[in-house]
Amino acid sequence: MRALSLSILSLLICSPAFAKTEVNFWHAMSGDLEKSLNELVAGYNKSQDKVEIKPVFKGNYTETLNAAIAAYRGNKAPHLVQVFEVGTQTMMNSQAIIPVQDLMEQSGVKINWSDFVAPVLSYYQDKNGKLMSMPFNSSSPIMYFNKDLMKKAAIKAPPKTWQDLYKFSEQAVKAGAACGTVIGWQPWVLVENFSAIHDVPFATLDNGYGGVNAELKFNSPQVIKNIETLQSMMKSKAFVYEGRRSDPGQIAFSAGRCAFFLDSSGDISTMKAANKFAWGAAPLPYNEGIKPRNSIIGGATLWVFKGHPAEENKAVADFIRYLGQVPAQEQWHKATGYLPITNTAYKKLKKEGYYKTSPEQEVAILQLMRGKPGPNTRGIRLGGFTQVREIMDEEMENIWAGKSSAREGMDSAVERGNRVLQQFAKTVQ
Repeated sequence: MRALSLSILSLLICSPAFAKTEVNFWHAMSGDLEKSLNELVAGYNKSQDKVEIKPVFKGNYTETLNAAIAAYRGNKAPHLVQVFEVGTQTMMNSQAIIPVQDLMEQSGVKINWSDFVAPVLSYYQDKNGKLMSMPFNSSSPIMYFNKDLMKKAAIKAPPKTWQDLYKFSEQAVKAGAACGTVIGWQPWVLVENFSAIHDVPFATLDNGYGGVNAELKFNSPQVIKNIETLQSMMKSKAFVYEGRRSDPGQIAFSAGRCAFFLDSSGDISTMKAANKFAWGAAPLPYNEGIKPRNSIIGGATLWVFKGHPAEENKAVADFIRYLGQVPAQEQWHKATGYLPITNTAYKKLKKEGYYKTSPEQEVAILQLMRGKPGPNTRGIRLGGFTQVREIMDEEMENIWAGKSSAREGMDSAVERGNRVLQQFAKTVQ
């Protein structure tokens, strides 16, 4: 009888009624960030017994976006996919997603959107204020500095202005540094955020928020002048170009070669693990004589694909609820350097004195919340933006190689990029 009871119990445990609802989550986090993401997911999986989130690394941001689109077309889309901010308009117009605000309401799962940090929330809302995707790894570019190299060059404090950065970079090289400044994600730092901080338009129609017929305008005198100066600094290695995205510049900085590194606040976890020297972080520089505006966010959000059963959608909604709670926000922020996306989480960390011991992790928050976002500082909403970024990279590489002037390169980037925007507009009108 006892053996029979155990057999029945075993059958019940293994029956479908006790199976967890599985949610496939495709992402672009690698290295230390993937480890932190897996720990976050594991925390959710252990917190309840109904849902199992299965994270799958699909390559870099572009590769992950392309893989997700291909999977949707083949009726094999994951439940959740992480898409970087420049893919926002593409996802919104794809007809393949469920707006995350609709998902939560349909599933009956509550989340306090009003507690989310306004600059982050507004970036991913449609024209009616509906949130389209779940903010996840939000970041903003900041400036990292090597305290040891600064000390050798008699630089007492990190530069506040671009003019100081030019000067200090030259000083660092003369004092023995292999390079002064290196930059990651150059379109994001040198064009998109430079334009926002200096309150000049990146594109018409409020940087694309006003409609798909926007035209690029980032070849402003301010942007061109800055790139022109950096180009001239290459002769002395006061500025060096290491490559696209973040990794090449981060490797050069963490090797102790460069005094200054402009890149994502999401690099903080890597810096903590890789840097063998004293370092710190400060806001991005701005031109002398201006009042700097807020920077704009980067990173990525989580998009929910259509085509899955209501039960599975509810499981996705519950995971999203978990990500928005204070414990998960604290864990993710502390482990990575990405921003806490709720005001409650930030205020709790502030009250506990976390930023007194980890001041580098508050830099991006304060820079992002500097003033009220306006038409030029809310963000950028353009279709085909991934292709536009690639064009910007190509043209800037021509500038660094001396194949074109700063004006020629940026004018060409605008002209080529506008053709991409025009083609996108035709597909959605």
